[in-house]
Amino acid sequence: MYRTHTCGELRISDAGASVTLCGWMENLREVGGGIAFLILRDFFGTTQVVLETEDLLSQVKALNKETTIQVMGAVRERTNKNPKIPTGDIEIAPTEIKVLSRCQYNELPFEINFSRDADEAQRLRYRYLDLRNPMVKKNIVLRSQVVSALRQAMEAEGFMEITTPILTASSPEGARDYLVPSRKHPGKFYALPQAPQQFKQLLMASGFDRYFQIAPCFRDEDARGDRSPGEFYQLDMEMAFAGQEEVFAVMEAVLPPVFEKFGEYKRVSGAPFRRIPFLQAMEDYGSDKPDLRIDLLIHDVTELLSGCGFGPFENAVVKAVPVSGCNLTRKAIDKIIAEVEVQTAQKSYWFKLDEKGEIAGGIAKFINAGPGLPEKVVEALALEPNSLVVLAAGKKSAAQKTAGVARKLLGAACPSHMDQEKYELCWIVDFPMYEIGEESGELEFGHNPFSMPHGGMEALLKAERGEMDPLDLRAHQYDLVCNGYELASGAERNYDPEIMVKAFELVGLAEEDVRSKFPAMYNAFCYGAPPHAGAAPGIDRLVMLLTGESYIREVIAFPMNQSAQDVMMGAPSAVTEAQLRELSIAVTKTEDKD
Repeated sequence: MYRTHTCGELRISDAGASVTLCGWMENLREVGGGIAFLILRDFFGTTQVVLETEDLLSQVKALNKETTIQVMGAVRERTNKNPKIPTGDIEIAPTEIKVLSRCQYNELPFEINFSRDADEAQRLRYRYLDLRNPMVKKNIVLRSQVVSALRQAMEAEGFMEITTPILTASSPEGARDYLVPSRKHPGKFYALPQAPQQFKQLLMASGFDRYFQIAPCFRDEDARGDRSPGEFYQLDMEMAFAGQEEVFAVMEAVLPPVFEKFGEYKRVSGAPFRRIPFLQAMEDYGSDKPDLRIDLLIHDVTELLSGCGFGPFENAVVKAVPVSGCNLTRKAIDKIIAEVEVQTAQKSYWFKLDEKGEIAGGIAKFINAGPGLPEKVVEALALEPNSLVVLAAGKKSAAQKTAGVARKLLGAACPSHMDQEKYELCWIVDFPMYEIGEESGELEFGHNPFSMPHGGMEALLKAERGEMDPLDLRAHQYDLVCNGYELASGAERNYDPEIMVKAFELVGLAEEDVRSKFPAMYNAFCYGAPPHAGAAPGIDRLVMLLTGESYIREVIAFPMNQSAQDVMMGAPSAVTEAQLRELSIAVTKTEDKD
C-alpha cells in the first residue's frame, strides 16, 4: 500500500524501475542550481533522492528533519557513487513526494546519527529518537536474532518452551520483590517473580523432562553497568533426571555457536569449559567471576612478608599480583592503586624489580631491609627484571578481593597480559552452601536456598551436630563466567523434602516455616520428585558481551535510568486516590527524591 521497496533494497540492477519508498527525511543538502540531495532513511537503510525541480525542492525545504514522507519516482545510476552503503550505486529521481507525518519541531533533542554522544537523560527521555540511530538499532536487532537462535538451539536439544506466571507469591530469594496489590483480596499482595525458580522445579515434579523459556525476571535492585534495575530476561532451563554435567553439556552445546555467529570476537572457548572450584577461584584470581583472558595469577605471600616491618602486613593475609614485562610509569601505577581503593575501599601497595634486578619504589624499603628477603621474594614470585608487584593485605576475603580488582586493572593496563579479542568461558563450581550475612551477622544461604549440598543429609547433620563448620559446606552450585562477567547461575536442586527442611533448619527456619513459605514445592516433592538441575544465562548480559558494549542499557530497547525510572513514560508515577481506595491502600508519607 505504501511502498514497493525499502530504503536498503535497491541496486544498480533496478535502474529504470518506477518505485515508491517511505521513510524519515534524514538530511537535505543543497548544491546550487536548484538541485538538492535528500537522504531517506527507514529500518533497512538509506537511499539518496535527487531533487531537480523548484516545486519539489521548495516542498521539501518547508519540512523539518525526521518528517515521514513517501517518495515516488524512477531509479537511476548515481554519478557520485558511495561504496560505503549498499544503495550507493543508485538514486531516486522523484516525480512526487507526499508527507505522511510531519515532524513539528525545528530542532531535535540531538542529531539522530550522533545520539550516542548525547546526554544519557536525553537519550532515555527521547528513546524513540535514539532508536532511529542505526548504530543503536543494530543492538536491538542483534538481540532479536540471538533470542531466536537460542530458542532453536534449545528445541534442538529436546527442550520444550513453557511460560510461567508473572503474578505469584512473595518468597525469600535473595533480592527485594516488586509487590502488586490485590483488589479482590484487600491487604494481600502478589509479587513479580525474581526468577521462575519454583515454577520450573514444579514442572520437573510434574513430569516434564526438559523445560526452557525466555523468562522475564523482576528484582528491586540498584543498577550497575552490567545490571539493569527492575527487570531483565534470562534463558531459563531445567532438566529432570540430570545433574551438573548434563546441564554443562547442554550449555556448552548451545552457547559457543551463538558467540561465534553473533559475537564481536570470533574466538570462543570450546567445550568442555574449564571447571574452577570457588575456593581456587578466590585464591588464584580474587574473584568468583574471573576474567581468564588475563594471564596474571594471585600469590599468597603472607608467610614471606608478614614480618617485614610494614604495618599493614602485620597480623594480616597478604596477597601479591606479579606482572612481568611491565612498562607502566609511576603515574600509571599510582592511578591503578587509587582505582583499586575506589572499587574496594581497601588500600593496595606496590614495588618493582627494576631493570638492574633491584627492588625499588613503593614499599621497597621494607623488603630491602629484611636480610635475604629480596632474594626470597624474587624466587617466590619468579620475578624477572622490569616486573611490577601489587599487594593487598587484610582479612583473607578482603585481601583476595582487593588483589582480584588489582589483577583486573593490571590486565587491562598491560596488553601483553590480556588477550582481549576472545570469549573465555569457565564454570565456577562448588560454591559455599552458607555464609555469614553482612547485615544480619547470622548464618544465611550463600547463593540459592534450593541447591543440593555436597554430602546431602549426612553433611547437614554433621554441621548440625557441630562436627563440621556450616561455612565449610559446599553446594552443587555453579556459575558460568565469561570475560569477567557472571553469565549464568545454576545448581543441582534439593529435591528431597527432608534434606530441604534440614538445610533451612540450619538458618533458623523450622519445617513449618518451609511449608508456609514454599507450600507448593514442599508438597510436590512429598509426592516424589526426580533429581533435577538447571541454569539461567542472562539474555541482556549475553547480548552486552556479544556487542562489546560497556553498559547493559545499550542492548535493551527501553531501559530505565540508574534510579530505576522510565523517564520517557514517567514511571514510577503517582496514582489517584480512587485507585488507592479500590486497592485498600493508604499512602502515609511520600518523599520526592528528585
